[in-house]
Amino acid sequence: MENVHGEQSSKPRRLWAALTHWFKQEVIDTPLTPTLQPTRLRLQLFGAAMVVGHPLFWAIWSLWLPQPYENLPLRLVMSGVGLLFFTRHVLADPTSASSGRVVSTVLWLNLPFSFWWMYLANGGNHVWLASMAAMTLIYYAVTDWRLATFGILSAGVVSFALLQFVPNTGLQTPMPLFLILVNTVVIGFCVVMGMILGLSAANLRREQLAATLITMGIMAHELRTPLATITLIGTAVRGSASRISQTEEATELEGLAHRLEDLVRSMNHQLNTQMANARLLRLPESKDVIRASSLVKDRIAQFPFRSARERACVIIEALGDFRFFGSQPLFGQVIDNLVKNALRSQAAIGGRLAPGDVVIRIEAHHDHGRIAVTDRGVGIERAHINRIFEPFFSTNHLTGHGLGLAFCKRVVDAAGGAISVTSQPGEGARFEVELPLASETPQTTPAMLRSIT
Repeated sequence: MENVHGEQSSKPRRLWAALTHWFKQEVIDTPLTPTLQPTRLRLQLFGAAMVVGHPLFWAIWSLWLPQPYENLPLRLVMSGVGLLFFTRHVLADPTSASSGRVVSTVLWLNLPFSFWWMYLANGGNHVWLASMAAMTLIYYAVTDWRLATFGILSAGVVSFALLQFVPNTGLQTPMPLFLILVNTVVIGFCVVMGMILGLSAANLRREQLAATLITMGIMAHELRTPLATITLIGTAVRGSASRISQTEEATELEGLAHRLEDLVRSMNHQLNTQMANARLLRLPESKDVIRASSLVKDRIAQFPFRSARERACVIIEALGDFRFFGSQPLFGQVIDNLVKNALRSQAAIGGRLAPGDVVIRIEAHHDHGRIAVTDRGVGIERAHINRIFEPFFSTNHLTGHGLGLAFCKRVVDAAGGAISVTSQPGEGARFEVELPLASETPQTTPAMLRSIT
């Protein structure tokens, strides 16, 4: 009996835990997407619909099929707002954060606000009830379901409040209770269906991302076999070199074997990075106590630099050490990704590498520690700063896949920390990883400990 009662009492707890996990994953952790599929053509079509649609429907609802309330000035304002979709700022990069803010504002004004205004001003009649239903589904189709829900609710409140000061509207003739109930059911049904469609679309995008990452991990894993074969060839070449008495040929074979070993080591390093990136959506939980200075120095010692000059350009500055909780292997990959990006940025600017072109600084504060990677490379365009940590977004379209920094953000977030970037085009970039301390931090060294790796 006790077991039965225990199982029954645990069911609500399991249900609550599952609901809490779902809410955290779907509502809190999932990044907001202001505009779905923000292509230039799509935005131009939406803009054209707004510019032409408002005057057209004013003519329909006031001249051809007259409705109780119409407002030509409001229609012209909303039509003019639609012209923002044709501005250079929006069309230059429709996926940027600044474009997203403009598009979200224009959509909010033209869809929920405008439609709520006309619906309430017309007393909730059948024409505007149907229009509200269509608007609701359209709004959920073009933006994130959370933004759409908030937008519809906020637009209803704002429209109702403003209409209190506008004479000759449907608000002066209260809607019958039966009509209010009927309209609430219809609009509520559209909202619920919009949320369901938005959730299912978000889940589909997440499944596609997961499938892509898994495929990348499998491909990286399968490349281990030919690399192992190359390693055996390198060993055989080195053995042949040891049996040749002629010094010149032996030296050439020894050099060839050394180059093969370097190639395998570099490829294995890249495979480790890609396989770590493939765990982007399913990072293992780990509470290792990691010492920042040891983490950085170990990873730099193992990093596959392409030349001695490249190795010498990376400097570690230890202003203070600290310890934090996390996964040692995953944070090692974070350091690798940041250093790799810094070296790539440095190479893109051209010129000879010099010590200090890439600086890794370790600092300790009262409540957190910081690891900062700074380079003097090409920098990051301002429009890309807010998207740099998104999966599959890359400023390097030739060789970048857009997963490295997304992986870094997931690892740092999982440890309770934060990662940020500051940059100016042509002036390099600085990536900062801030982490909560695992325990009392060793006393900060007064003098800078500077080591060239």
